[in-house]
Amino acid sequence: MPGVRVGAGLLAVAVLLGAQPPEEAGVVPGATTPDSRPGEAFADPVVAQLQRTASDVQRELGSLANDIHAAEQAVRESSAALDKARAAREAADAAVRARQADMDRYAAALLGSYGRPNQFKVFLLARSPSDFLGGSSLMARVQEAETEELTGAIQRHQTAVRAETAASAAAKNATDRKTDLDRRNGDATNRAAALTGEFRATLAQANSAVVAMQQAQRTRNEQTAANWRAYTDELIAAGIKPSANATEVTLPSGERLLVMPETTVRAVTAAVGALGKPYVPQGDGPDAYSCDGLTRAAYGLQGSAAEQMAVLQPVTDPQPGDLAFIGPGRYGVQSVGVVLDPRTMVTADARLVGVVVSDIPTSVLGYARPSLPRRPAQPVPQRTDTGLVWRCGGVDLPTGGWSGYPNGLIPGSALCAIGVGTHRLRCDAAFSFQGLSAAFGTAFGRPLCVTDSYRTFEEQVRLYGVKPALAAVPGTSNHGWGLAVDLCGGAQSSGTAEHAWLRANAGRFGWRNPPWAQPGRGREEPWHWEFGTG
Repeated sequence: MPGVRVGAGLLAVAVLLGAQPPEEAGVVPGATTPDSRPGEAFADPVVAQLQRTASDVQRELGSLANDIHAAEQAVRESSAALDKARAAREAADAAVRARQADMDRYAAALLGSYGRPNQFKVFLLARSPSDFLGGSSLMARVQEAETEELTGAIQRHQTAVRAETAASAAAKNATDRKTDLDRRNGDATNRAAALTGEFRATLAQANSAVVAMQQAQRTRNEQTAANWRAYTDELIAAGIKPSANATEVTLPSGERLLVMPETTVRAVTAAVGALGKPYVPQGDGPDAYSCDGLTRAAYGLQGSAAEQMAVLQPVTDPQPGDLAFIGPGRYGVQSVGVVLDPRTMVTADARLVGVVVSDIPTSVLGYARPSLPRRPAQPVPQRTDTGLVWRCGGVDLPTGGWSGYPNGLIPGSALCAIGVGTHRLRCDAAFSFQGLSAAFGTAFGRPLCVTDSYRTFEEQVRLYGVKPALAAVPGTSNHGWGLAVDLCGGAQSSGTAEHAWLRANAGRFGWRNPPWAQPGRGREEPWHWEFGTG
């Protein structure tokens, strides 16, 4: 509105460039671009290659972990089969020895009385033809039975020996297979470890870049907040109370001032008051926000950015407090911000991991005015690009990543303290954990004890090398997303009062001991708790 002063904060030229749309993003370590392949959070080609190599190693380790698990099971089964076969062979040994002993005793008894039985002795001892025939038949049956018993025992022994030999070979093959897999797993772990040095330098560079951007952004946010306060203070000083509609007033100085609607003043005040709060993928405040969560909180809206655009009345003359919906169109409605003036807005930006003052990008898809009545839902731009999914200026990685950073490669500046030592988590998890710890403190007189929180890729590799049977494959752990903690101080053991309290209360804060870590699941970890996983 030419000639109409909206307030110093709303016409101030941005001190530094805010978050850029995806198609305008620069090549900054830790930044994302539409040309990145799925799962690649870095635009720099050298870093992208590093990440691809790490992904290859991660897949190899994952495959090997499954194979090793199967091989361990095969070793257990083959060892059990060998033990069973050995026991059967030993029983057959005993049976043969027993039959042989019986034969020896029988022969000795006969020789000690009548000598070795034969047809001639039967003839000499027979008192009648029937005695001879009966004795001959009896002797034949006795000899046949004795021979059959011994022969059967020998045959069973031979079968048991063959079974034991086969079981021994199977056990050796299973052990050799497990040994080979362990060697290959060690080689892959070494390759992963070799990457960590390069990742360490890259992560430090990304962290420095994010810190620099956040510092510049902090200055811009503070200036904008101060300008907005000056505007609202001016209204108060002039005795002007906003009404339901925008009005223009003339100040004693003769200067005209735009007085925004009361709902707009409240919404912009809320958005400006959120400046500097962390970005999280799902956040409606008051501690952290997503971009559509910020507009939901400021205006009491519902749904995603696209759903908000569908029901709000569109406008072509954006005013302070209107919403700007951001594309590009091929990504659909991927972000939304609260307009401050024709060039700037307040939004929760995924790349800067915070609520910031940002330039309105050229990829704006349209504007809408929340103060106008809602309309029936209308079609809005839908995603047609088959590549990465963009949200709030960052990438939602298929693997569950956020802000475009891969697992274990999140700059420390993008995480938040949990109030215990130097431990940090994703900001929504951190704030929720603080609430959980405070409630625990009320019950037990002390805060929760923590041994592990966010775990870098390097730390995951090191832990996997020490405990491959327990640790997650590097790059897959929820610790690497900043969404898991390992607890101590009594909470690490099932059956304690501390653990029982957590089982009963942690869910209220979004935390749980995941099913795979619970008793009877084969990998019991009562100390491991995850945020927002179901």
